Amino acid sequence: FAVPCRSDADLIFRTALWVVQRVQCPHRMQNVVWSEDEFDISKLQERDFNLTLPRKTLRNGTLDAYVLLLERKKRESVKTLEQVLSTSTVSIGSNPLTRYLVPSEEEVQLINSFKSEAPTPPSSGGIEGKPVTHWNPRVEVNILSDPFPIKSNQIPGEIAHLLQLNSRREYVPIVHLTDVTTREKDFIMVKKTEPEVPLKIVVSPVSIGRLRLMVTVSEALKSMHAFGLTTKDTDEVKSIFFDTNFYVLLMTLLVSGFHLLFDFLAFKNDVNFWRGRKTFEGLSVKAVLWRGFSQVIIFFYLLDEDTSRIVLVTSAVGAVIEVWKVTKALKMTVHWSSFRPHIEFGAINAEETKTQELDSQGMRYLSYLLYPLCIWGAIYSLVYQSYRSWYSWCIHSLANGVYAFGFLFMLPQLFLNYKLKSVAHLPWKVFMYKAFNTFIDDLFAFLITMPTAHRVACFRDDAVFLVYLYQRWLYPVDKSRVNEFGESFDKSPEKPKNQ
Repeated sequence: FAVPCRSDADLIFRTALWVVQRVQCPHRMQNVVWSEDEFDISKLQERDFNLTLPRKTLRNGTLDAYVLLLERKKRESVKTLEQVLSTSTVSIGSNPLTRYLVPSEEEVQLINSFKSEAPTPPSSGGIEGKPVTHWNPRVEVNILSDPFPIKSNQIPGEIAHLLQLNSRREYVPIVHLTDVTTREKDFIMVKKTEPEVPLKIVVSPVSIGRLRLMVTVSEALKSMHAFGLTTKDTDEVKSIFFDTNFYVLLMTLLVSGFHLLFDFLAFKNDVNFWRGRKTFEGLSVKAVLWRGFSQVIIFFYLLDEDTSRIVLVTSAVGAVIEVWKVTKALKMTVHWSSFRPHIEFGAINAEETKTQELDSQGMRYLSYLLYPLCIWGAIYSLVYQSYRSWYSWCIHSLANGVYAFGFLFMLPQLFLNYKLKSVAHLPWKVFMYKAFNTFIDDLFAFLITMPTAHRVACFRDDAVFLVYLYQRWLYPVDKSRVNEFGESFDKSPEKPKNQ
């Protein structure tokens, strides 16, 4: 590449990939992982290798990859790295092959570990909770293959540090190594007992626009770390920009905005509905208790599974609202006396007593199926599945019960609607906003990072909303009936007397 650019587009270069720890030390050709005398930089090429890590890297050290791209010259033999670096036409790209990460907890069968007398030593060989060396099994080499003329005062700031000029003030092909597309879950923990590691080298041509985007995103991710975001959050950003189709990305951003809007409207109307409610006639109190318990369990389950922040934040807000609704349904008030709380429960009227009797009847039938299956599922998962800890098993067992039988716990409200032949006591605005979000979740459940059980649960609520809609059609609301706020939507204006 030169300024002005050359006319021939298919330029052949000589390339070599060096894996070294120090650039200053001379390294001969046996240190080269991959070398080709004729290499077409306009084509995508991949190679797989097995490397033996040096002793220093195995002892929690580091290792870097250097890609050297040379202009093709016949009868030339470059033997040392220092000779290569002194060449004016060489294009160099480098990137670390290792990263210090805290090893994730390994899943074990809790029954077997409980029976064993001696604890199993950690396979990482490091101190628990301390970062150790992890290996990046994929090196992505991007080469700017399309030459273009550029003036010295118009160099894009994103790639200015990547430009290398020769003696004729021509820039050589840009070689850019990046791990911006590599997720944290792809890294392999380095173990002393396993010195051989896999390495996949992918060399691909890149346009100037995509190169500038990758450099910009890489710098933005570093800034996100400086503001306190975790590697999990930056991995989500990587997947959005580089693992998703552009049109799917735009649709996801649009739908995510609507999802957050409907979440906000549902939370707002739900709070307004319960804040002004004085009587709970027709509402299943046990279903409210179940929703409060289940939302708290689901939040801790999503937290244990490192779910996306979008799902986690909405789950946390929903859990707080559901717990608050429990205090309203039980008419619970807390009084403080000498820094000690005193809890009081309000009295219930005759209509609420009838509702509770029907509610208890529906829950009794449901418990015959619910309790045995929950106990059996917890025992089965303990014996045949692996978990990181006993806490993880408890949360997973409770969450699986919530997901599996959350549908069944929606049935008591349907049973009450059937017995009362009315749906006027339900917050229909909240239901409709949640229904919209449910259908959105159905379409995009597999785009956002979340556990499989949470994905399946997105399809569970559809049937309940359809039954609610059928009951609303079957039991139309009497607009002349006074609602819980003392309002009637069909009240004709009173005629003045003695006119």
